[in-house]
Order: sequence, then C-alpha cells, then structure tokens
Amino acid sequence: MKNNDWKQRLNIVYSTNQDFQYEENEEESTDTIPPQQQKLRVQLDRKNRGGKTVTLITGFIGNETDLKGLEKALKSKCGVGGSSKNNEIIIQGDFKDRIVSLLKELGYSQTKPKG
Repeated sequence: MKNNDWKQRLNIVYSTNQDFQYEENEEESTDTIPPQQQKLRVQLDRKNRGGKTVTLITGFIGNETDLKGLEKALKSKCGVGGSSKNNEIIIQGDFKDRIVSLLKELGYSQTKPKG
C-alpha cells in the first residue's frame, strides 16, 4: 500500500509519473557515548538572560532523549527549572558546584567547572 501521508511530503514538487517513489531522508540518530567518556563543562552564564544567572552544561554528545533524561535528573536534584537543546542543558540559578558533584555521582567523571 502506498503511503499518502501528505505531511511527510511537504515542499515536494508534484510529479505526473505514475511510478514515482518519494524517498525520505531519515535523520541519523547519534548514539550516546558512555558517561565516563563525556567531556562536560559546567559554567555560569548571564548573557541575554535579563541579568538572571543560569548554570550552563555543554559538551554532551548523544541523542535528544538521553539529553532530556539528564536534564530532568539535574532539575529534580536541584529543585529548579531549566531546559535543554543543541546538546546544552540550562539550569536556572547558580548551581555550578552542586551540578559538578551530581554529574560525577552519575558517572560523568570527566566533568569540569569552566571559568
């Protein structure tokens, strides 16, 4: 049976060819490397945040699901909000030392504070 889900074919030029088969390019999901090999950097940031301080964790290599899981664990341990995107985790507030120790407890042994 032919897949006629039009949402998957947005921005595709119409073809009159009866035998035309649209080939979808599937995004490659990057594999998450083990926590011992992750080189995470933890730093404080105030830029473009209205003077509010956030703790920024950079250097995560892996898929979005594992990034969200790590973000959720850190937010719940610190009791604050935050977000994650582009392989960065943003935690609201100044929790630099606490996050470094939490990451080391979770097995991220190459974690270092930056700045």
